[in-house]
Amino acid sequence: MIVIMKPKTSAKHVAEVISQIEADGYQVNLADGDNQTLIGVVGESDKPFDPKKYEALPGVERVASVTVPYKLASREMHPQDTVVNVRGKVFGANKVQVIAGPCSVESREQIIDIAHAVKEAGAVALRGGAYKPRTSPYSFQGHGEKGLQWLAEAREQTGLPVVTEVMDSNLVPLVCQYADVLQIGARNMQNFALLHAVGESQHPVLLKRGMSSTMEDLLMAAEYILSHGNNRVMLCERGIRTFEKYTRNTFDLNAIPVLKHLSHLPVIADPSHAVGKREYVDALSRAAVAAGADGLIIEVHTDPEAALSDGRQTVSVPQFQQLMTHIQRIAEAIGRTA
Repeated sequence: MIVIMKPKTSAKHVAEVISQIEADGYQVNLADGDNQTLIGVVGESDKPFDPKKYEALPGVERVASVTVPYKLASREMHPQDTVVNVRGKVFGANKVQVIAGPCSVESREQIIDIAHAVKEAGAVALRGGAYKPRTSPYSFQGHGEKGLQWLAEAREQTGLPVVTEVMDSNLVPLVCQYADVLQIGARNMQNFALLHAVGESQHPVLLKRGMSSTMEDLLMAAEYILSHGNNRVMLCERGIRTFEKYTRNTFDLNAIPVLKHLSHLPVIADPSHAVGKREYVDALSRAAVAAGADGLIIEVHTDPEAALSDGRQTVSVPQFQQLMTHIQRIAEAIGRTA
C-alpha cells in the first residue's frame, strides 16, 4: 500500500503517519518528491491494514495499492529516479557513466595499467573480478583477497571506484572492505542468502540479470536487497540465453526502456557478456545508450588475446577509446552526456 500525502504537507503530518504505520507493525519506505510525499507500507503485521484509518489522518490525500509484486523497486512506490552515488560518481542522472576493466584481476601490474588506461579514456569506475565463477572448475578462479588488494591499490592511484563480484554471503564483509560496489553475477541473481547479505551491508550493488530470468525475476531479486533499506541498487542487463549460437547471449535491448518504465532504479548495460565477441561490443554499447541506459560496464584489457578469462569478448584499450567517442556522440544526440 502507498499513503499519498497532500502536496506540501508538513513534516509533522508525515511523521505522524510514519509513526502510525510503525505502531501497526509495518515497515516504511519514504519517497519525497518536489511537492508531494509518498509513504510506502511494506512487510507483514498481525494487524490488518485499514486504509480508511490512514485516510482520516491529517495531511493524507488518499491510500492506494501497489499493483506489482516488486513494491520497493516499482515506480508506483517511488516515482522519481533513484540516483546512486559511488564516491562522487553519480549513476541514474542524465549522464551516461561507464565502468570498465578486465574480466579478472590477473596481477598487480595488469590491473593498475588498465585502471590508468580506462580512466584516461573516460571511464568513471573500475571493474575486475577477484573471485571468478567459471563454468569449468579447471579455469582460472581469481586471486581472492590478493586481487581485492590490487583493486584497492588501483583505486588509490587513479581515484576510480571499484566494482567487483561477490559470490558468497560469507565473503560480503571482506569484499566490502575493498570494493565500492558489490556486483551480483548472473549465476547468483537468485542466491537469496547472498541478496539478503548485500542488502544488509548497505553497500551499493550492481545486480545482473540471470541468463534465463525474466525482467520481473530481476526486479524481485532487487526487492530482496531493497527490503533491508539498501536503496543503492543498480540493475544490469547482460543478455539472456536463447537458441541463437552466433553470439554468447542475446542482448535484450527491450529490457532497458521497460525496466526504466517499471522501476526507478538505474539501468546499466553489459554489452561484453551480452554478445561475447569484441567486434560487436561497440555497436551494442551505442544501442544501449540510445535506448536509455544509465551506464555501461565494459570488459577492457591491454592484451585481450592473453586474458585469463573472457578474452574473446574483451576489447583492447584503443578499441575502448574509440567506443567512448562513439557513445559520447549518441548520448549528445539524445540530450545526454557521456
